[in-house]
Amino acid sequence: MTLSEAMPLLLETPASPVTLVEGYVPVIDLSSARGGDALGRRNVAEAIGTVCETSGFLVIVGHGVPEAVIAEMYRATKEFFALPQPEKDALLSDPADPLMRGFGRSGSLAASNADAAVEHERRRPDLSQTFTYNRLGDPGAVLPPSADERLRLPNKWPALPGFEEAYRGYYAAMEELSVDIMRLFALALGLPEDWFDDKVDQHMTNLTTNYYPAQPEPPRPGQLRKGLHSDWGSLTVLYQDDAPGGLQVQGADGEWLDVPVIPGSFVINIGDLMAIWTNDKWVSTVHRVVNPPREAAHRERYSMPFFHQPNFDAVIECIPTCADPDRPARHEPVLSGEYITEKFRRAYDL
Repeated sequence: MTLSEAMPLLLETPASPVTLVEGYVPVIDLSSARGGDALGRRNVAEAIGTVCETSGFLVIVGHGVPEAVIAEMYRATKEFFALPQPEKDALLSDPADPLMRGFGRSGSLAASNADAAVEHERRRPDLSQTFTYNRLGDPGAVLPPSADERLRLPNKWPALPGFEEAYRGYYAAMEELSVDIMRLFALALGLPEDWFDDKVDQHMTNLTTNYYPAQPEPPRPGQLRKGLHSDWGSLTVLYQDDAPGGLQVQGADGEWLDVPVIPGSFVINIGDLMAIWTNDKWVSTVHRVVNPPREAAHRERYSMPFFHQPNFDAVIECIPTCADPDRPARHEPVLSGEYITEKFRRAYDL
């Protein structure tokens, strides 16, 4: 089913002009925010802000990213992970790379959690393969003098026709979408629309594609495609396919809920740094990627998250509208770059 075919079903009982489907992970239409109309942008921002105070997860449609850009990225991703293992291993991430560009090393996202038993989690690594591109590996990327020089390590590219172009084109589309969402976040928080602009104009975002292989043998007890974790940055923009064994988010009652898959949509969730920025007014919710049922264990799955990360030297501290005498700042300020590199170290033993 295409998005145009699915939309009439979504629009049967709209909850508001922009919220097409209510729920813990609602579906929100960005169309009215993209035309420059101030009222439309405020309406969308208000809807997003409400979600960020509850689940921190939403599905967006009407985002303006061309279907051809998504399709070409998905094609290139499937082609890469179908390569023989030695060809993928030739692009293995440099052990010194704090952002793990190229073909990813085995690790456990659950080990990155603040309360994790790190060594225990590393003994049951995520059942996935990854490939990562980051703009900091390109010539001309701006970093402060204090930044670790290893952040400039070059990207690795397979010799596949159109692969690099597909990834760069998708990355550019995600940059544009992320800036607009950050501006809607600002409006939702009672800030000037451009408040985040100078904190993300030299962002250090990883575009990390995930391949979840078939599981002919049952996983170890407690081992998942991605262990439970929260994301680390400002926001994540995720494209996922509809294969079994997908994304789940933990509800307020502790129950696990499937995140809906709608053709042509993206899943948006906020990360730890946005929770710090908002003094925990907005929540960075724990999620995971589960294994398929055994009858569908032969199915592969792909997803394409864009982990939007503020500038290396962005100071993440309580923003002006999120504290008052009754709700003082709860977190010490952190530097964006230091925060994410520590998370990578815990997850992947870098």
